[in-house]
Amino acid sequence: LCKMLQNMVFLLRLSVELSFVSVSLNMFLNTLTPKFYVALTGTSSLISGLILIFEWWYFRKYGTSFIEQVSVSHLRPLLGGVDSSSPSNSNAKCKVWRNPLNLFRGAEYNRYTWVTGREPLTYYDMNLSAQDHQTFFTCDSDHLRPADAIMQKAWRERNPQARISAAHEALELEDCATAYILLAEEEATTIMEAERLFKQALKAGEGRDTNVLVYIKRRLAMCSRKLGRTREAVKMMRDLMKEFPLLSMFNIHENLLESLLELQNYADVQAVLAKYDDISLPKSATICYTAALLKARAVSDKFSPEAASRRGLSTAEMNAVEAIHRAVEFNPHVPKYLLEMKSLILPPEHILKRGDSEAIAYAFFHLQHWKRVEGALNLLHCTWEGTFRMIPYPLEKGHLFYPYPICTETADRELLPTVFHEVSVYPKKELPFFILFTAGLCSFTAMLALLTHQFPELMGVFAKAFLSTLFAPLNFIMEKVESILPSSLWHQLTRI
Repeated sequence: LCKMLQNMVFLLRLSVELSFVSVSLNMFLNTLTPKFYVALTGTSSLISGLILIFEWWYFRKYGTSFIEQVSVSHLRPLLGGVDSSSPSNSNAKCKVWRNPLNLFRGAEYNRYTWVTGREPLTYYDMNLSAQDHQTFFTCDSDHLRPADAIMQKAWRERNPQARISAAHEALELEDCATAYILLAEEEATTIMEAERLFKQALKAGEGRDTNVLVYIKRRLAMCSRKLGRTREAVKMMRDLMKEFPLLSMFNIHENLLESLLELQNYADVQAVLAKYDDISLPKSATICYTAALLKARAVSDKFSPEAASRRGLSTAEMNAVEAIHRAVEFNPHVPKYLLEMKSLILPPEHILKRGDSEAIAYAFFHLQHWKRVEGALNLLHCTWEGTFRMIPYPLEKGHLFYPYPICTETADRELLPTVFHEVSVYPKKELPFFILFTAGLCSFTAMLALLTHQFPELMGVFAKAFLSTLFAPLNFIMEKVESILPSSLWHQLTRI
């Protein structure tokens, strides 16, 4: 009985408070003038517009909503949510690497220019190559050799014809290996002609700097691969790796993997991966996606999404899916090129690991190997997007690798010809909810402000009608309470 009396007292008190709020609200609304609604809507529109501008600026600069960032990073831990701390990407540095499979300028890149009139290489990319050449081809005795001094200047020349002329000038003085290299790279219009010049460079470069010899032998192996002598190319690459085992920075194993895949020698491909797909070594798209291809090859010919959904994934299928997820997390740009959802262009001379440039370089040479394995592309198509569900915020978190660097887009725009290629940006996050919300709020309040300024009395009537509708449930409760309680008791309570 006591509890019932307490509940009744609470209900009566609540009813009185609601009645007071309703009366106060009606009095307040009746005293408002049209100027108030003009000022209210105008101020709301201004504030929401400022919030929208700030949110958009923050999203363009940091890739996330400021309100969302504060909510996830600060408010969620305070409210007992999951700690979202992760390694910061803000200090990530994007290192640019020499493309292990870069094409020949004279025999391949220039051919594209002749046909299309477009430059396949950016000035930034070619400038990096010039710096590489100056670094690779510097010999301690260069100051004693006039031809080498000429070649040092030749690598710095911006005009291709000036570089070629300097190489011929150096050859007039003596048999210069680096001069032959430049002519093989830039003057030769066929791979056969480039191979002939590289053989002359090898003969002239005996006893010179190691980097020069490694460069020449590697390019000779690539010439053999391009001319269809793949087994010969594999032997040359293996010999080169045995002769210079410490020069892993040249990534010759990536050339070897591509040649072995062309021979469909999958056992040797697996042996190379076992050596180079090590936790202590830097990864690449070639390593990760080749490993995924081998895992997919074991199951892809019989894989069916419908059957897998009914019976579940087998152990081999699960291994293949996990390998694809690993590869996609490392470089998420590759699948669109392998699945031909995005057009390929000629690969640049330098690549950014995990970037669009690396994806282009990988897919350009390896798409044919994926097509050769029956069902591999179908398996990739069915599973690659699942990676993004596993990693909620790829820009901020990592699952198997370090967080995805936010600097890749800037570097790729310098490496790739953006005139005829749209740089792939990942994760291309959808506009955050708070930006969409503030945009809608700003538009709505701006429209209200305009209408209120033009039709203040009419908008005042609408505002009062809206607020009356909003508080209709309170009025309904009040009416029910009045009908239940005796009028004398209700009168005494309202007086109190």
